[in-house]
Amino acid sequence: MNNNVKTWLRLVVRMSLFAVALLWPAGTWQWWEAWALVGLWTIYGVVTVHYFLRHDPALLAERMKLVPFQKEQKVWDKVLMLLFFIAGIGLYLIPGFDVVRYEWSETLPIWIKVIAMLVHLPCFLFLGWVMRENTFLSQVVKIDIERDHQVINTGPYALVRHPMYIVVIILLFAVPVALGSRFALIIAVFLTVLLIIRTYIEDRTLHAELKGYPEYAKQTQYRLIPGIW
Repeated sequence: MNNNVKTWLRLVVRMSLFAVALLWPAGTWQWWEAWALVGLWTIYGVVTVHYFLRHDPALLAERMKLVPFQKEQKVWDKVLMLLFFIAGIGLYLIPGFDVVRYEWSETLPIWIKVIAMLVHLPCFLFLGWVMRENTFLSQVVKIDIERDHQVINTGPYALVRHPMYIVVIILLFAVPVALGSRFALIIAVFLTVLLIIRTYIEDRTLHAELKGYPEYAKQTQYRLIPGIW
């Protein structure tokens, strides 16, 4: 099967699983917030796949792997990503139970949900910028020797050393808010803590193992938030 076809099929599988994870717990197909979110992520996925199939298929192949576990991955990262993977599934499952099927909590006001959906748009643009700048943007922590892993210090990497993580953290909260779920925000907090821990340990790993990274870290001093950390 053609690699391009495989990539598109992976996208279809991802979006299908995403839709099922949101709608099955709700027990109904009639949940406009979930469909709006699936639509947003599907459009982002289609645009991303179309662009990077032409401009950086190696990066796209790396980012489209369904499970964030690889042979070259650091052991500590496997542990963190296992926790992140399990809790991440909960981030998608809980909103349907929370605000639709069992109504554990009162859904958030519609204007807040709409703002959270709109927040996705600049986040998607920023994610695209990060991916375009860093062809070594793996899902896992590893030094990609086969692809001659090098330090990237341009674009968003001139602002902070781990720009993708800050956008991911914003999206971790934007998803449950867009769905109106208060309980899912607890999982978003837990996932954020895991990402901050991962950022710290990954940064130490890159200092120790990636040539030129200590010099880059002196130039770009902050990991996630300029002026803070």
